[in-house]
Amino acid sequence: MPATAQLQGIERFRQLNQSFPQTSQILNHKQQGKKVFGWLCTYAPEEILHAAGILPIRIIGYSNEANTDDGTALLYINNCSFSRSCLQLGLEGQYDFLDGVVGGSTCDGARRLFDIWRQYIETPFHHVMTVPRKYTERAHQLYFHETLQLKQHLEEYLGFTISEEAIRESVLLYNQSRQLLKRLYELRKRDEPPITGAETMEILNAAYRMPKEIFNRWLEELLEELESSDRAFSGRARVMINGSVLTNPEFIKSIEDQGALVVTDELCTSTRYWGDEIILDDGRPILEAISRRYLNNFPCARMYPSDPRFERIIDFAHEYQVDGVISQIVRFCVPYSHDLPLLTEKLQEQGIPTLALDVEYGSSGSGQVATRVQAFLEMLEAGRK
Repeated sequence: MPATAQLQGIERFRQLNQSFPQTSQILNHKQQGKKVFGWLCTYAPEEILHAAGILPIRIIGYSNEANTDDGTALLYINNCSFSRSCLQLGLEGQYDFLDGVVGGSTCDGARRLFDIWRQYIETPFHHVMTVPRKYTERAHQLYFHETLQLKQHLEEYLGFTISEEAIRESVLLYNQSRQLLKRLYELRKRDEPPITGAETMEILNAAYRMPKEIFNRWLEELLEELESSDRAFSGRARVMINGSVLTNPEFIKSIEDQGALVVTDELCTSTRYWGDEIILDDGRPILEAISRRYLNNFPCARMYPSDPRFERIIDFAHEYQVDGVISQIVRFCVPYSHDLPLLTEKLQEQGIPTLALDVEYGSSGSGQVATRVQAFLEMLEAGRK
């Protein structure tokens, strides 16, 4: 199969994403009389929502740069364009099917988005979780308490108890998703991977836009296609993408169009979403196991100390044999813009060059981005000679 040949499995993920947020899977769930909740950050434990019969989906903004005048009027322009884009869609009624919203105190933009959403958008259920910035035992106890509170609030709203058996089944389902996504990323370690970075983003986007039962089946079928195909992509340099929230495959494609091969990433919409499983066999109560996984998961730039995150990024860079790292930072994304100089220094110590791109959320890449990526790739090629 030529490297450019399209696979049926990738195409159906792409078609689903094009219909979001009004996907047939979401609408079918609603037509069955079931509830759909939106979550605003990867620190929200989806398994508890799923165990209650709820379909959890991620609230995101437009997948391209778009007018956010209404969102900006309520969430001032010095908040990141991701938060304003999410709010814009909410104000336009694109998320009117939601029965609830779960947020977290993760960054100022996300926290204020939750407050304004609660004030101006008539979603019946709202819950915000306090998310510690450390990994200490006290922090874990706090987050465990927050997880208990979420479960209790849900039970009060729904009028029934969420059983431990249902939570365990949801954990196993979500762990299966994480295992399948890990299998997908293992394929990207090949010298000539059978899938591009842009195609991978289509799959990742679908991961939080549809029921996991269907997603897991679709991904397993796609993995069989990929593993049996002779697709093979190559490029001028192997590149890792990191930084702020990213959901637009066209942005990654704009980088790959310059000759880069995007083989891995460190984003809250990718590896930090699926990177760690929930451990069920360590003797902890299941809710504590869930809370430990979410707090200890591949760290966001908001977490302190930063070294565990830097070490995991460096490990990924070595595992995937990357030649350079491209950091895309959404304007006014405070955690990642403050984190960038420290990460750049750590990567340089490992001999890994970096390129920082200042972008708006939803950007598909621009002439300036293309020029800078071209220059970066030329530098990487020169460094190998």
